[in-house]
Amino acid sequence: MINNQRNLSMLMDSYELTMAYAYFKKGMKDKEAVFDCFYRMNPDKGGYCIAAGLEQLVDYILNMHFSEDDITFFRNKYHFDEDFLDYLKDFAFRGTIYAVKEGTIVYPNTTIVTVKANIIEAQLIETMLLLTVNHQTLIATKASRIVRAAKGRTIMEFGARRAHSYDAAIIGARAAYIGGVDATATVAAEQDYKVPATGTIAHSFIQAFDNEYEAFEAFAQVYPDNCHLLIDTYDVLESGIKNAIRVAKEVLEPNGHRLKSVRIDSGDLAYLSKKVRKALDDAFMSDCKIVISNSMDEYLITSLLDQGAPIDSFGVGERLITSKSTPVFGGVYKLVAIEKDGMLIPKIKKSENIEKITNPGFKKLWRLYSKSTGNSICDVLTTRDEVINEAKEYWFVDPLKPWSEKLTTDFTAVELQKTIIENGKLVYELPTIEEIRAYVKQQLEHELWVEELRFENPHVHYVNQSKKQYQLKMDLLAKAEHMGEN
Repeated sequence: MINNQRNLSMLMDSYELTMAYAYFKKGMKDKEAVFDCFYRMNPDKGGYCIAAGLEQLVDYILNMHFSEDDITFFRNKYHFDEDFLDYLKDFAFRGTIYAVKEGTIVYPNTTIVTVKANIIEAQLIETMLLLTVNHQTLIATKASRIVRAAKGRTIMEFGARRAHSYDAAIIGARAAYIGGVDATATVAAEQDYKVPATGTIAHSFIQAFDNEYEAFEAFAQVYPDNCHLLIDTYDVLESGIKNAIRVAKEVLEPNGHRLKSVRIDSGDLAYLSKKVRKALDDAFMSDCKIVISNSMDEYLITSLLDQGAPIDSFGVGERLITSKSTPVFGGVYKLVAIEKDGMLIPKIKKSENIEKITNPGFKKLWRLYSKSTGNSICDVLTTRDEVINEAKEYWFVDPLKPWSEKLTTDFTAVELQKTIIENGKLVYELPTIEEIRAYVKQQLEHELWVEELRFENPHVHYVNQSKKQYQLKMDLLAKAEHMGEN
């Protein structure tokens, strides 16, 4: 959703503008280029990521423009020539975007987004593309881990007040919902993105009354059909649960209503939840749920459940909305091909760090599935002109073990990237958030191997290359030895 108070087209690194001007002055403005967006490492040492943020990226690209105020800023700040400023006045993205469907399970070094456009257009969208994909992919992936740790119990996202900005709170709630959480506390996320918003009372509500019982009674009278009580303001066992049960018996049940849940936000959560569960059951309130919050993440949730804590729902805040354990998603945007004499010439970035060597050329990304089980076998990067024929034997190269070519049989092959924007026009029907969420769930339940879902030492999904693609990379690496010479 574009913020009407600021032109987000200006959200770019300064070097994108200085490069664009240099391209323009050197007569390269119509030279076509191909850039890939990919990442190198799963956060939290996990087994997979969930690609997210495509809807917001599309919205940004389709609305990209520069106002008169922006042009004035460029003139004063950079002293650009008027011919370049005229070019920016008329600017619109007219290239093509390929991307995996939002919600696709992705792995390191696979192309999430590919941009094919003139080099200025492709360069100017770099920062916003990375910002959008990096943030939402990070939060959706963290949410998925937390949801899996809960083993079917409800997860609510409570993190807005600890998010890194207001837009990170709202967009983060969207990404968390894609990753599998059931609801958010952020009202704007429901208004903007249809993420269900939920919430009851804080400690301040209880403190605002003369005593805890009066606070519970007041809330029950106002919300008899949806009464959820926070029981740790003073003492969970000595007053909180006792007053909650008393209100249930004296206010709710006589009028045909039931207490929906109690929430504990502090203390020894495993111990307290067991004691509260017993008190509720003894009061014939086994239908009353126990909700736990307070710095939750997948590891603490796993620990609580391993201790037998009878928890029905978790409120997860800062450790989800900021992905506190791994707060940065390392997506990058690299040039992989550029036009010369009417042809796209593959380009490579060489590095002393092996993981930073890029995969050159305008490529395709395939996922191979076992015909017998339906599980994904591996991903394969190929050159653009290659087609992987289904069900026939297929040889490919594991770039980590290039001396040993691999053979796969009895498989189906799916090309993962779709054409999203073509010649500046949207040609893809963006799915609803519910469709994206369901797509994530379907992949996790039916396509991934259970070994990939482990929190500790997960199986590494194979990302392979066709023999032709691998040979191209080796040839360019050899050639790169001399590219820095005069």
